[in-house]
Amino acid sequence: MINFHVYGKTSIILFLFFVFSFLELSAQETDHTPSYPNFKIDGTLKTKFEHATETGMSRFSVRNSRVGVAGDINPYSAYRVQVELSNEGKFNVLDLSGTLKPIEGLSLTLGQTSIPLFNSYIVAPGSMMFANRAFLGKYFLSTRDLGFVAKYDFLLGTIPTKFEFGVFNGNTINDPVWKEDVSYGGRIELGSMQGFRMTAKVYDYPNDEETHFLFYGADLRYEQKNWKVETEIMKRESKTEFHPDLLSYYLQGAYTIPIRTKMFEFVKPAVRWDAIDGSPDVGGFDVNRLTTGVGFGFKSERFTSILRLDYEWYMVNHQMDIFSPNDEMDSDKFTLELLFTF
Repeated sequence: MINFHVYGKTSIILFLFFVFSFLELSAQETDHTPSYPNFKIDGTLKTKFEHATETGMSRFSVRNSRVGVAGDINPYSAYRVQVELSNEGKFNVLDLSGTLKPIEGLSLTLGQTSIPLFNSYIVAPGSMMFANRAFLGKYFLSTRDLGFVAKYDFLLGTIPTKFEFGVFNGNTINDPVWKEDVSYGGRIELGSMQGFRMTAKVYDYPNDEETHFLFYGADLRYEQKNWKVETEIMKRESKTEFHPDLLSYYLQGAYTIPIRTKMFEFVKPAVRWDAIDGSPDVGGFDVNRLTTGVGFGFKSERFTSILRLDYEWYMVNHQMDIFSPNDEMDSDKFTLELLFTF
């Protein structure tokens, strides 16, 4: 049976998207001076094919199809809206927030937004280095919640520095529950995306009587014009007896090689090693994974695309419940991905 409610939402969003895109292009052609209110359209389309070599099973999927609008109402306030048209067949509202900027460097955001825990290049489909997320970006916690976030950018000597602090419902997205205990956490970031950058973060997540986690971790990355390397470690400590602790880390890197062909402008080989452990009393990590990949891409001012081929080797020392829904989750697999961002 056709779900007219979901298809109706999708039709409205697509209609508004094309209208806004037309208006935005028209405005750019006639006027280059700043004006308020304004907006910018962005989107991500991620489709892929997977083949699990151990089980012989395959599947096609549309992993992400995101459309977003962001802009300024005036120099001191902004907004952000983003929806997921099909996350493995499900419609989701991702971002719905307003932001006030009372002084330079300070922003105050209220609504549904990202929690100050994950790096965008690990969880955002348009920024990831591989088709599949690292373990700590997939199995630890949802990346968004309903709440309030304060961010302050400043210089610590000559080092760009950002401090974030947030308070949230602690029940992930699209569920404005009444709760006695809220979730809260913060992150400090030193450096910029070019050169060295490091962050440290902590997040307390009391969800219910059976689920209460404390997350903490740190990451370090270095990027130059054509290459980058990134590493991160995160611990999920359970405050109840109903869930195990989780510990995970990754080390990944990529190198961009310029080329000149009809369809592509660069080749990007990449490699990642990540691991996850839910049995701290047993030596070694429960699951290790080596991922290698190569991407063929095109990049312009407003649009990027990449055709990516990855292969994942899983080394399972102890079975984990997070991989139990199907045998393909921890099977060695090929992934062919086509990603468009604008």
